[in-house]
Amino acid sequence: MGVAIVTDTVSCLPGEIIQRYKVTVVPLEIVHQGKIFRDGIDITPAQFYEILSTSKELPSTSAPPPEVFKEIYDRLSKQGHDILVICPSAKLTHVYESALIAANMMQEVHPGIKLHVMDSGTAAGAQGFVVYAAAAAAFHGDDLSSVLNRAQEAMRGVHLVVCLDTLDYLARSGRVPSLIAKANTFLKIKPIIELLPLGKGVIPVSRVRTRLRAMDRVVEILHERSGSNTLKVIVQHTNAEQDANMLAKRIQSELICNELYIKDFTPVMGVHTGPGLLGVSFCLDKDIKIEK
Repeated sequence: MGVAIVTDTVSCLPGEIIQRYKVTVVPLEIVHQGKIFRDGIDITPAQFYEILSTSKELPSTSAPPPEVFKEIYDRLSKQGHDILVICPSAKLTHVYESALIAANMMQEVHPGIKLHVMDSGTAAGAQGFVVYAAAAAAFHGDDLSSVLNRAQEAMRGVHLVVCLDTLDYLARSGRVPSLIAKANTFLKIKPIIELLPLGKGVIPVSRVRTRLRAMDRVVEILHERSGSNTLKVIVQHTNAEQDANMLAKRIQSELICNELYIKDFTPVMGVHTGPGLLGVSFCLDKDIKIEK
């Protein structure tokens, strides 16, 4: 039956890709005031950002428990599939750990199962592009080893660049000192950061004062990275659809873009970034070969 691809909602994978390549997407969990919401199932991004903007209590997030992954592995293996699981960077969440625990549980019961769990070394749409490459290879009949190789090749060329509208939520979650967040707010500074591929971490790219300048800088970065090459792009946002549409139009008009999608940044990550995030996940078209 071929190779089944499993990922999670952190990948921010566009719905048309999920449906076309039959990717299984496992929801992370958002916890607020004792209630558990499955990302993308029990709560929409709009509902989540309403909670985030009105509640004094910051929601928390949780990786899917191993039992959820194990149930999926069991179902797919009974259908005759080999399985590749593509997770966000283990430095950012516990999804990889949970998926791996479930894989070990499966191996004990079914020692012959062909199942591999990989850390994509990234997150959001950059992770989505790794999944996309693997899913396309699986769709066209590649075996598990070849699909895994395709995913590992894609990992080297995927990037995520975002502009944060505020550091307040990162401060509230303890990820940046509150004094730094307050200083940025006072000076009206909007930091632009990049999540490097292969788990190399987050680096500062630039600091701007307005949304328009943030868009300018993001487009400049795409120009710098792409040269004359064709891009694949996912424009991402947290409750900033109008700005995302504007940025997408600029990218389409100013760069060579083979595929472009607009996608909400998953609320699981929005807990820490807050509303107003705007950015792009991208790769060079030649680095992720998709057979149509």
